Amino acid sequence: MSPQELTSLASRLIQNVETVIIGKRGAIELAVATLLSAGHMLIEDIPGVGKTMLARALAKSVGGTFKRIQFTPDLLPSDVTGVSIYNQDTRQFEFRSGPVFANVVLADEINRATPKSQAALLEAMEESQVTVDGETRYLKQPFFVVATENPIEYEGTYSLPEAQLDRFMTRLSLGYPTHSEEVDVLSRQMRSHPIDAVAPVVSPEEVVALQAAVREVFVEESIKDYIVHLVGQSRTHPDVELGASPRGSIALIRVAQAIAAVKGRDYVIPDDVKVVAVPALAHRIIVKPDRRIQGVSSHDVVADLLQSVEVPLRTPAPNV
Repeated sequence: MSPQELTSLASRLIQNVETVIIGKRGAIELAVATLLSAGHMLIEDIPGVGKTMLARALAKSVGGTFKRIQFTPDLLPSDVTGVSIYNQDTRQFEFRSGPVFANVVLADEINRATPKSQAALLEAMEESQVTVDGETRYLKQPFFVVATENPIEYEGTYSLPEAQLDRFMTRLSLGYPTHSEEVDVLSRQMRSHPIDAVAPVVSPEEVVALQAAVREVFVEESIKDYIVHLVGQSRTHPDVELGASPRGSIALIRVAQAIAAVKGRDYVIPDDVKVVAVPALAHRIIVKPDRRIQGVSSHDVVADLLQSVEVPLRTPAPNV
């Protein structure tokens, strides 16, 4: 797939989702970039700002299957992955697949389920497979998990452990619309919801091809060095208790490649890294308790790293 085709298909995806999610171009670009990076996304935001609609619009845009898992305290791991049921007619166990066997899976309010049920997604997100009763079953491709959680509700919730957070390539929030955008939302939903009119603009097979093409976006050695310095400095920052792992470096370079492709380039520049640094790294960093009390967040740490780590002065395009 040529760079022009990649950019064209990515633009069609973004424009299609924008017919449902109004005024959030940056968030939509990041969501599409995460999908094209073959990663998964965590949306942490207040209720009612379009988290579920973003996942549904992406699923309909790629023509893939969509399943929603409502995470609750009584959810069992088998409710996610599936279960083997004994068939009396054949006298054999038959596997009934769970909702994780879909192209786009919405894990709604993921922090309301127990850690055991949350962990049911770990193998699926990392290896695109699940193991039930000792048998490994591979998931559909593309496989994209969009998880949501509400930051304002803590009663009856279970915070995601670091291992689970690290599986998400990006974390973002949508935020409130502006006054004019909210008026536009009301006008569009007077008679029907825009999601009903969304049609596929790419096929699942094209998404898999796009994911492969994104891996070919050129990354100069100085950019790789810049990424490793950013992630490495997160581990020694005075405000940080636990810095980003090498998985953070991999996530940062892959999302930067996808953003470059979305922007119409077949090579990565430092600004691509800066754009995705907070969404790709902040959720992997744990700030020291005393600094959290003083109001320092992981977003502040990443912003400080972007200010302190030297940026490559010259990034040549491929074959230059």
